[in-house]
Amino acid sequence: MIYQAGTGSRELVYSMKFVLATANPGKIKELGKLLSELDIAYVTRNDLGISIDIEETGATFLENATLKANAITAVSGLPAIADDSGLVIDSLDGEPGLFSSSYGGVRLTDKQRCLYLLGKMENSEQRRAKFVCNIVCSFPDGKLITAYGECNGIILTEPRGSDGFGYDPVFLPDGKEHTLAELGIDEKNEISHRGVALREFSKLLKAHKTEIHI
Repeated sequence: MIYQAGTGSRELVYSMKFVLATANPGKIKELGKLLSELDIAYVTRNDLGISIDIEETGATFLENATLKANAITAVSGLPAIADDSGLVIDSLDGEPGLFSSSYGGVRLTDKQRCLYLLGKMENSEQRRAKFVCNIVCSFPDGKLITAYGECNGIILTEPRGSDGFGYDPVFLPDGKEHTLAELGIDEKNEISHRGVALREFSKLLKAHKTEIHI
């Protein structure tokens, strides 16, 4: 299945379909909606039957995103879009950082992980934090396009909201009265680290002339 958004009388079609490297349902939902809004056609790795495990051995978000994109391109023969993202907290010296998805133990649920984080910050008055995201698109010819986005805010003392995923219920973005888990997906995508990075990626993709207009 190829997912593609139309724009009324004018439709933007990319000369190659793109594969989402992530298998995370929450990320697929967000990335898919953003890519559709940007008129970028895509397939998921599940659509292609790709079930490989990719070791994230990079020392940075960018390195991990590059590893994932390159791995999916190698298997599929198609350009792959990967992201690596996480939560960076000043008072925890950058934790959970690269280990955001496994912080506190790989078996924890999102809710348990949020509670574990709040326990670590129980006595902390400094609650500044940011979500960061690196997007990498790997092409079969070896070319890479990379983009970066971040969302700044604070960590609350208790979770709020049931939408989103990961640490969304405990993260209050700057200038907002609601956590990322309380915002609708459209409003979240306007300010999220992933939304910022993907919009920058779209500009770079156009600059590389990888699209055609019909």
